[in-house]
Formats: sequence, C-alpha cells, structure tokens
Amino acid sequence: MAEPEPEACHQAHTFTLPDQSGAVPTSAEARAKCCIAVLEEELEIIKQDRGTKQRKTTFYVAQGRAIRRMVVLYTNLEDLITENDHRYEEQESTREQDRLQYGYILFAQVLPWLHERLAELDINDCKDMRKKLKRGADAARGDDTSTLKDLVAAWLNEDFHPSQLLRSDDKQSRGFLHDDWGNNRVKVGIRERTSDYIVSENSWPLFLYEGYKINGDNLEQGLFMSKILVQAFKAVFTSPSSAKEADRDGNGADILENNWCAQRQLNQVKHMSFVSVSSWRTIDGDFDYKVFWNNVVDFFEDVPGPVAQRRVTKLLEWWTRKIFGKNHREDLTPEVVSQMSVTALAEQRKALEDAAFDSD
Repeated sequence: MAEPEPEACHQAHTFTLPDQSGAVPTSAEARAKCCIAVLEEELEIIKQDRGTKQRKTTFYVAQGRAIRRMVVLYTNLEDLITENDHRYEEQESTREQDRLQYGYILFAQVLPWLHERLAELDINDCKDMRKKLKRGADAARGDDTSTLKDLVAAWLNEDFHPSQLLRSDDKQSRGFLHDDWGNNRVKVGIRERTSDYIVSENSWPLFLYEGYKINGDNLEQGLFMSKILVQAFKAVFTSPSSAKEADRDGNGADILENNWCAQRQLNQVKHMSFVSVSSWRTIDGDFDYKVFWNNVVDFFEDVPGPVAQRRVTKLLEWWTRKIFGKNHREDLTPEVVSQMSVTALAEQRKALEDAAFDSD
C-alpha cells in the first residue's frame, strides 16, 4: 500500500490562521459543547454550595433546639454575645449583666464549638448562624409548650377531678378563668384585679410546692418539689411517658446535682402550661415571666451563703433521684463486690477445678 505523499498530509492538517477579528474558526457544534461543559460545571458548583448551605442550616437549627431548654428562656442570643465582648472593656457589672455573662458561659458549654466559630466567621455568616440557632431554639420552645398544653390538662383532670374538665385543645377555661376555686373572695379579687390580689412574678405560685401547700414561716420548704413540676420536667427532658412515674424515684444516673444546666432546665417547664393565654408571651396581665424566670435562676445561683448553698445542693440531689434515680457505683467497694454472685461463681468454678485436679 502506497504511503500518502508528504504534501497531502501537510495540507490536510494545516492550521487556519484567524482573520482580523482574532477568532480561530471553530464549528458551531464544538462551541456548543464547550458552553454545555461550562454550564454543567457551574451547575455542579451550585449544587455543592446548596448542599453545604443546607447541611449548615440543618446543623445550626438542630443545635439551637437546646438553647431555650438549657441556657436562656427569653434572652436574645445577641445580648449574650455582646455582654461577653463587653467584659473585655468594663470590669464592673450589674446583676443583670452578670446574668447575661453566666448565660453566655453556659451557651458556650452547651455548644462547645460556638466561641471559636464566632471568631472565625465574617459578619454576614455570623448573623446567619445566629438566625438559624434562634430558629431552632424557638421551634423547640414551641414544641415543648404544645406538648405541655395537652399533658397538663390531663394531669390536672386526673389528680384534682374538677367539675369542669380541662380540655387539652382549649386554654380559654384555664387559670383564673376556671370556675373551681376554694375561696370565692380571692377569685373575685383576682378576676377584678383589685390591689389586694395582685398576681405577679413577685410571688411563688402554689403549684411549685410539694403537696401544693405553703409554710408561711418557711417559704423555702417544699419549693420546686411539686408532683406536676416533676411531671413537666420528665415530659420535656426524658419522655412524655416517663411523666407517669412522677411519684417514685427514677432509675438512671446522677446528672442534676451540681449541674448548672440542670438548674436552668427546671425553669423551662413553668411558662404557659398553667395559664389561659393562647400564645407565647413574656407578660400576661401583671405577671412578667422573664422576671419570674430570673427569680428562679437566682434562687439556685445567687445564694446568700454556704448554708443556703447546701440546701440548694440537697434539692438538686432530690431532683436527681426523682428524674434519674440514684447511682450507687461509689458503694461498690472490693469488699461488697466480693460478696456478689459473679465473684462467688468464679470462686466456685475454681474450687471445682482444684478438686478435679486433686482427684486425678
């Protein structure tokens, strides 16, 4: 077979020089393929960015659900962050500023990655992160409120047998609007909002007390030990079904005592479940729930001295037993373990083995 002539080969692969426009001649098909490739690459980048953004959104919203339960019930996250920055400039602080700073410290404990992330992100990304955290926080608070709205009605009907049963789907007949009262004079005074019967955050509600009874000579006795408070805590932080076991101790491990998060968790269950308002609000009549929440936090965190601190510690130990039971690991000394069946069985097996060896 004859080889092609050199001139023919050279002529077939000759590169065509561009004209005065500078464009190298290409076919329409080739240009279309290039455009498609570029568009596909851009689309893939958009998909990746969208997936990354969606993952970040899901992460921040999920992490935010812990904030209203374990850190602060009302305070804006921006106020916590601002107060921490303020500490670098000012040394003196008010009680309210101390509350904000304690809140930020707990904020960083509950979300350990937060403090470093705030320093890394630019202004827009940081703002976006806070927005998503708040979305998750408020959503969890709404879910918990909805859960308690149904459960509290059932618990009150079961324990107190009111003449007019509370409906789980209607809050209009709850609180001061309900007709079952032990003292008609008090009912009239509260409903007509006279100065002698002001219901505000400056009084401890009866439902917080053990047995729903108050000792006027010792107002701390039984405070935060009511059955319905334990039920509400269990419904929110363990499971609604566990709330049925509020009368006896739990069966888990020590978590609450000396745990700063736990001291604030007790406050989450006190807001909307016992009143007649139909939506979340900070102030209901003369009652300011934000100030009330601060009062509860101060009871645990702003104690007057070591004697009061021991009572707080004892109260948290009581809550540990009620919610999680008592852990006895520290009681398992070598002497105690030696009397248990695992050790006894091991000794019996060894004795049988020794006896068989001696008989041989």
